[in-house]
Amino acid sequence: MSPRGSSQRAHRREVLAAATGLVGAGLAGCLGLGGESVRVLSAGSLATTFEEYIGPAFESERGIDLRGQYFGTNTIVRLVEDRTKQPDVIVGADATLLRTQLDSVIDWDVVFASNALGIGYNPETELGAALDGPDPWYEVVAESEGLAISDPDLDPLGYRAVQAFELAQHEHGLDGFKEGLLDSVTVEPEEPQLMAEVEAGSVAAAVVYRNMAVDHDLPFVEFPPAYNFAEPSRAEQYASATYTTDEGTTVEGRPILYNATVHDAADSPDAGRELVQFLVDNTAVLTDAGLTVRDGLPTAHGAVPEEITL
Repeated sequence: MSPRGSSQRAHRREVLAAATGLVGAGLAGCLGLGGESVRVLSAGSLATTFEEYIGPAFESERGIDLRGQYFGTNTIVRLVEDRTKQPDVIVGADATLLRTQLDSVIDWDVVFASNALGIGYNPETELGAALDGPDPWYEVVAESEGLAISDPDLDPLGYRAVQAFELAQHEHGLDGFKEGLLDSVTVEPEEPQLMAEVEAGSVAAAVVYRNMAVDHDLPFVEFPPAYNFAEPSRAEQYASATYTTDEGTTVEGRPILYNATVHDAADSPDAGRELVQFLVDNTAVLTDAGLTVRDGLPTAHGAVPEEITL
C-alpha cells in the first residue's frame, strides 16, 4: 500500500516543477553575491547545514560564495539527468543512488558524513507530549495522528521512513504496523520544509534525520540501531526492507551516507574540488550541525582527483 497522498502525483509534480525555479529565492538562497562562487545541488536534509554552517565557514576560509539549491536525492538525479540543473558540486543522502544513477556525469565521490533516523517533534502538541512520555514511540504513533514523512518517491528520507516502519514491525512483532502508519501519515513533498512544518505546529512530528531536528532546536527520538540506518554493520538487516518508487525502481534499505562529487561539466570545477576538500577537513563543522563523522570516514570511491586528499 502506498502512503496517503499517492493519489496526488500530478500535484506533487507541479510542486517539483515550481521548486526547480523558486527554491533559490527562499531557504536555498545564495550566501554571497560577489567574487568566486560554487553552485551546489544538495540533498534537502542538508539545506540548513549548508546555509548556516558549511557555507559561511567555507566562504570565510576560502573566499568562495556557496550558492545552494536543495531537493530530495531522487529529484536531484532527475534534474541532473535531464540537464535542468548543472551544478558544480552534487551532494546526496544515499551514496549508492548517486553512483548508480549519475554515472554518466560523475566518476568519483567522497563519503564525508553519516546520520541517524528518528522522529523530530514539537513538544507543544498532543503527539509531541506523548513522545516525551515513557511509552515506546511505535505505540504512541500507532494511537495518534500528526506524524509526517517526506515523499518516498522523491528522496531517501521518505523511503527510509517507510523502510523503518517495516523493520520496526518485524523487530517488535507489530502486525499491520507499517500499513496502518502509511494510511495515516502526512506526506510532505518538499523535504527542506518538513521540520519547519513541525516547528510551526502544522504537523506534530516527522520522521527525519538527527541533524534536521538539531537545525530547529527541537527534540528528537532516535530509532534503535535495528532501523535507524546509522550502523554500517547492520547493512544486511537494513537491506531486508525495500521500497518501490512510483517509477518502478526498487530500493533496498542502506546505511545513511552523505557523499559529494564534482559534476564532469562543472563551470567552476576548482571551486567544487575546494568545497569537497573543505568537507573532508572540517569535521567539527559537520558535527556541530548534527551530522556524524564515524571512524573510517571520509572514504573515496572511484578516481578522486589528486587535488583532494583524505
